[in-house]
Order: sequence, then structure tokens, then C-alpha cells
Amino acid sequence: MNVTPPPAATDWGPFGRPLFEDPDTRALSRVGVVDVGSNSVRLVVFDGAARSPAYFYNEKIMCALGAGLSETGTLSPEGRIRALNALRRFQHLAKGMRLPPLTIVATAAVRDASDGPDFCDEVLRETGLKIHVIDGAEEARLSAQGVLLGWPGSYGLVCDIGGSSMELAEIQDGEVGKRVTSSLGPLKLRDVKGGRKGRKAHIKEVIAGLREEMGPQKDRLFLVGGSWRAIARIDMHRRGYPLKVLHEYRMTAKDVRDTIKFIEKADLDRLRGETGTSSSRMSLVPFAADVLARLIRTFKPKDIAVSSYGIREGLLYEQMPQRIRDLDPLIEACRVAEAKESRLPGFGATLHDFVKPLFRTTPPARRRLVEAACLLHDVSWRAHPDYRAEVCFENATRANLGGLKHSERVFLGLALLHRYRNKRQGTSFENLYDLLDERGRHEAEVLGKAMRFGAMLMVTQDSDIGTLNWQPRKRVLHLTLPARLEPLYGEVAESRLRSLANALEADVSVKIARR
Repeated sequence: MNVTPPPAATDWGPFGRPLFEDPDTRALSRVGVVDVGSNSVRLVVFDGAARSPAYFYNEKIMCALGAGLSETGTLSPEGRIRALNALRRFQHLAKGMRLPPLTIVATAAVRDASDGPDFCDEVLRETGLKIHVIDGAEEARLSAQGVLLGWPGSYGLVCDIGGSSMELAEIQDGEVGKRVTSSLGPLKLRDVKGGRKGRKAHIKEVIAGLREEMGPQKDRLFLVGGSWRAIARIDMHRRGYPLKVLHEYRMTAKDVRDTIKFIEKADLDRLRGETGTSSSRMSLVPFAADVLARLIRTFKPKDIAVSSYGIREGLLYEQMPQRIRDLDPLIEACRVAEAKESRLPGFGATLHDFVKPLFRTTPPARRRLVEAACLLHDVSWRAHPDYRAEVCFENATRANLGGLKHSERVFLGLALLHRYRNKRQGTSFENLYDLLDERGRHEAEVLGKAMRFGAMLMVTQDSDIGTLNWQPRKRVLHLTLPARLEPLYGEVAESRLRSLANALEADVSVKIARR
């Protein structure tokens, strides 16, 4: 196998070392990244699939380093103390987890403050941790790459809002294009003179300039950053949206306009409690809302999606060889989960081959969910049998998985629920089912019941467990079993096959292949 040699060590960016030395690697060695932002300092420890890193540990401390920066030109003295204490804590946690040295990046507040270099020196002197300060264009690029980690091949405009800045970057065909930075962070907007009228005029002028630099951007708008997520959480609350997962949450321009009006009329303290938003974050929401309103009015995106992935994920994506970038993040995450958690790792692929004939005419986007479900079909076996179906549904719909729309989460959850349970009625998740259309719910049931039957034949990961042949026009489901597996086809297996046939409204033909 020919492997392209890695670039020189100086090319490994803030990590200072390669994370993906083997281009064929499927799992990521645990790595800690700290983002020193204008409003918060966050530690994320990544683990799991190389193409779809999971959050082994995630902690945020609100420090407000950038508070008052516009007026004083320096970092907030209180913010500096909080940030230094946060970094001390994170360093101690990292040692306890036996992590490699933490990788720390700082954005607008530290790069703009006159005492930013002094703060970095203090951190190095007190903790031994080196902070890498990135400029606005680099911040925009890394945020866009974070979006690409979760949405392979996506296209549109990425907007990352922090406390002291807002960046825009275009993405298309897996590449980052034009990018710009601005001072439209909520902490800085608080200091704009002239009240809300003056602030809105300032926002309008700055965004008009960004529009001149970026050109038309009418595809999807990807929102990155805590203030955007807070607005999305309020939108969920206003709409009574049942699935409280922010990643890949979708809004229309009208949704955003209605939510901004809702925020303007709301008691923010009460709204903070109802949505679980911190007081420091909620205080910035009105400023961010004014920016978002003008952003949408100016660029007119076709739709709006929230991304929980940003700079930290972008740093990982930066180092990924193209062969890893080209992998499906959902399938890779499911493969790693199967390898770690299932009773018979590798049987998921056998099961997938077994059920595939039922989905020959299914679109590719749905077929990848079929494969994902098969890989996950046994990872919750440790749950109590009375709750296993619901545990499967909850894991699928709320797990940290990239590359999944909310309707696809429900499809995956329903398929896994039916892997352990014939009927989906009577669960605590029925309010989520309508996020998937009726056809999708039926296909998920068929898949779940096919996996439920196929699992009765689980012997070895590479075993021939027979074949299914589905004739939809004749409404006949054919099963051919190897003779050596005939003892496995008992009453329970026969009952599960009948349940699958009933879901397909089909007759069953069973053949034992004897040599």
C-alpha cells in the first residue's frame, strides 16, 4: 500500500503533532482542544470514530474575556482571572485523563486586545500551556471546516458568531471558499452608541459591506456559535418542537422573524428558565437577534441550519487525510460503536446484506440509514429487556451523530425500536414520530422487524445466514435458509418472520437449502 508521507512537523498547526498517522485508521486517539473565546472558554475531549469524533468530555466556563473590549481596548480583568482559572482546571482534568498536551486556540478577544500577548504569556508562565491566537480569516476557515466535518459535501454560507466577532465563509463541494471577519459580536455590539436604533444602523452598514465582499449567498445558511444556538433553542420553545437536539435543527426565514418578535416581547428572565439558557448567554441574545435578522434580510438564504460543530471540529478536519474525509461520518460512528459495544462485532455487515433485498428501490439517503441501523442493532443489549426498545430510540435520536437530519434520527430510532418491539405505540416518544412521514415510519418498521428476525440467526459475523427475496408486485417474501441453520428456525423465529411479512402485507415462502 502506498501511503503519502506526512508533511513536516511544522505543518501540524496548533496540535504540533499528527492525529491521523495511518490514513486507514477508523478510531481517533483521545485528544483535548480548548477554545478561548470572547465569551466562554471550553474544553472538548474528542474520542471515537476518526471521521465522526464524539465528545468524550465537554465543559464550558463563561468568562467574558471580551467584555468592555471596545471601550478599554483590553481584556476584562475579571475575565482574565476566570479564564486563567478555567485553563488551570482543564489542564488538571487533562492530566487525570492522561491526555496528550492540550491544544489551545484563542479568537477575537485575545487577538484584538492590547494585552492579549501579555495574557498568553501569563497562561504559559502559570500553567505551561501555549495559546495559539488565530486571525479572523483563519477562524472563519476552521469554523467552515467544522461544518464540513458534520455535513460532507455541503454548500452554503457558514456564519460563526462569537462574543467579539462574526465570521462568514462559503463552502462548496467540500471546500472552503471566500471568507471574511467582522466586529459584529454581541459583546462589542453592547458598546455601540445610539441605543438599539444606532446599533441596528451599524449592523446594517457592516453586513452590507460583508455582502459586497462575499457576493450572492442564497444557498443554506449554517449557524455556528452559542448565541445562534440560544436563538434556535428559543425557536424550538416557541414552536413546541419535540426533539431538543440543536445540531441540524432547521429554520426558515419566517421562523427566525417570528422568533425574533417573540424574543422582543418576552420576559428574558422567564424565557431563560423555560429554555435552560444561562443568564450570561441570554443577555447577549437580543444583540445577536438583531444581527441574524439583518443577515437573513441581506443574504436571503433558502433555509437555515444550526451546526454544533465549529472551530474545534475544524481543527480535527484540518488534519484528516482525504481518504478519511471521504468516509461517511454516520457509518463510521456506527462501526466504532458496534466494535466497542455489540456482542458479536462484525455481524452488522452480515445483517445488512441479509435485509438489503427489502430496500432495493429505496433512495441512497435512506439506504445509508439501513446500514447504520444494522451496525447499531445490538449495541444496546446491556439495557434491561423491558426498556431496551426505548433505550435504542433515545440513543439514536439524541446521540452525538453527524450527517443526520432530525427526520433521519427518528427513522433510525424507530427501526431500532422495532428491532426489539413489534409495536411502537405506548412509548414516551410518540410525540416525535410525526417528524417522519408515514412512508418513512412504515419503512422503519419493516427494517426493524427484518433485523429482529435476522438477529435470531446471529451465529458468527461472517456466516451465511440465508437470503431474503422480496417480490413487491406479487406480495411474496421468500426466505432461503442453509440446512445447517434449520435448528435456529424455531417458533420464535417463525413468529418474527410472520410479523415482518405482515408489515409488508405479504405471504411467506420458506425454503431450506439442502445439499
